[in-house]
Amino acid sequence: MKLRDLALHYVGRYATSRKKLSDYLLRKLRERGWDGENAADIQGLIADFVRLGYIDDAAFAAARARTMTARGLGQRRVNEDLRAKGISEADAGDAHAESAAQKWQSAERFAQRKRIGPYASEPASDEQKRKQFAAFLRAGHDFEIARKFVSALPGEILEAD
Repeated sequence: MKLRDLALHYVGRYATSRKKLSDYLLRKLRERGWDGENAADIQGLIADFVRLGYIDDAAFAAARARTMTARGLGQRRVNEDLRAKGISEADAGDAHAESAAQKWQSAERFAQRKRIGPYASEPASDEQKRKQFAAFLRAGHDFEIARKFVSALPGEILEAD
């Protein structure tokens, strides 16, 4: 199978970024070897795919950020994920803005999913609150939002700042 065919199959099957496609193709070259006359031009192939619209890092970043915030993950976690996926700051700008704008709604979804604070069935003990607070921080939420949700009583209505 040719390198271009491998790349087409991959982008046809998965939403991907430049870095993810590059990593995939490099791995396939290591596994299968390269029998072409010249060195494999992975970056040239990726540039062609970007030009043709098969890869759009900004759209990938925006979709990834929307999915993560819908799951209740915070802005810091979204930013770390996009950085790990190889998305440049320029391409991630809209995604960063979207996750910042949705930070309260994302925290609320997280609290609902984990049954924390206003979504709990009974007040949490101090030990449970410490664990819930740590979970909020691991999920990428900031300190103040985490504190508000964890310290809220079951059924309490919280207002966004």
